[in-house]
Amino acid sequence: MNPLESAVFGPDPWWLVLIKVVGVFVVLLVWTIFNVWFERRVLGRMQNRKGPIMNGPLGLPQALGDGVKLLLKEDFRPARTDRVVFSLAPMLIAIAAFSSWAVIPLGGEVSMFGHVTRLQVSDLPVSVLLVLAIASVGIYGVVLAGWASNGTYSFLGSMRATAQLISYEVCMGLSLVTVFMFAGSMSTSQIVEAQMQHLSLFGLETFFPAHYWLPLLPSFCIYIVSIFGETNRLPFDLAECESEIVSGHITDYSGFRYAMFFLAEYINVATVSGVCTTLFLGGYGAPWPLSMVDAVNHGWWGMLWFFLKAQLVVFFFVWVRAALPRFRYDQFMNLGWKWLIPISLVWILVFSVLRGGMVNGWFASPVVAVLVGVLIVALLVWALWPSRPPEAEEEAPEAEFDAFAGGYPVPPMPGRQARQFAGIVAESGPPGEPGGPSGAAPDGPSTTGEEH
Repeated sequence: MNPLESAVFGPDPWWLVLIKVVGVFVVLLVWTIFNVWFERRVLGRMQNRKGPIMNGPLGLPQALGDGVKLLLKEDFRPARTDRVVFSLAPMLIAIAAFSSWAVIPLGGEVSMFGHVTRLQVSDLPVSVLLVLAIASVGIYGVVLAGWASNGTYSFLGSMRATAQLISYEVCMGLSLVTVFMFAGSMSTSQIVEAQMQHLSLFGLETFFPAHYWLPLLPSFCIYIVSIFGETNRLPFDLAECESEIVSGHITDYSGFRYAMFFLAEYINVATVSGVCTTLFLGGYGAPWPLSMVDAVNHGWWGMLWFFLKAQLVVFFFVWVRAALPRFRYDQFMNLGWKWLIPISLVWILVFSVLRGGMVNGWFASPVVAVLVGVLIVALLVWALWPSRPPEAEEEAPEAEFDAFAGGYPVPPMPGRQARQFAGIVAESGPPGEPGGPSGAAPDGPSTTGEEH
């Protein structure tokens, strides 16, 4: 047996690995086309319209037509750009988007062409860390795209996107630490297998699958918020905010190279949805109560449950896009660095104590476990509850602010000039008009009198 096959791809022959690689590639392309159509239809329903309905049944070929249009559209490169790096950036992002799926399990063991294999290209002892590392490589594509474009908006967008991705990648990585501690492994397949066991409460085994979203609810919530920043999706699409920086790092791209950025964005949405399904929602395990039926909890059924769960997360992406407005950039960065990261660190510390207590039998008594839980919740509330600033002493009321003092922001009309009367501004104009020599100034003394 080839040592490479044994170490990375398991006992599968090279041709079977190649079939699985091509299959994952085709599935991602087809799923991306479906997700583009799915997002338009869901947004249409939420906004009281129909969405694409004209081309083909239910408008399904509309997304395919858009993709073909991008491929056939003129792919020009501005003269000021760097030729090599300008073309390398979208390729780097697209390759990183596809590579993450090498370690995401789509199902359990199946029989394929006479070989018993897993519906997974490869599984490593540190598979989740590989996904995070590949996501970090994609950041270089964003930086290179903005730098190679040699434009103000593109470079500003790439810097903003880089800060955004790095910040929320830290949040996302911290949210997964408790998953590793709970499962005792970083292998994606082993994490899924651990979640297919029955959930135990106070030493009693239940019929519910031990999906990690419930016992690790703080980590699950932090991960859900982080993936919006990681994928540049509303309400965190500040790297491509049209009202501020046109389209960010992809401002100068068009045609096929723009299509690669577009494809990578939707594949990244599918990737974080697949990782969420794998680490928190039980992966390819059947949902309850179907999890109690062995016939639909093994084999090729796993692909059905995996994609249904992942599509549910994609629907949540679309729902948030339709429901929430865009954040300000300072609010967005404050949320990550001042809230999510500190909460993640505190939660890791608390969970470490709880995990150590469960392993060593500190909480054998349910009463002790409940008391410790209440104490921890009280400490968390005390540490994270926003404190109100002390009330300032009553100050003397300030004079009423006149926004139009000095003619600002509306300057005087032509032929008029602003005149000052005891702190009150009046306009001086032709005789007989308000503000003129024989008229009264608005909200002030008559201009015929002496100036005080």
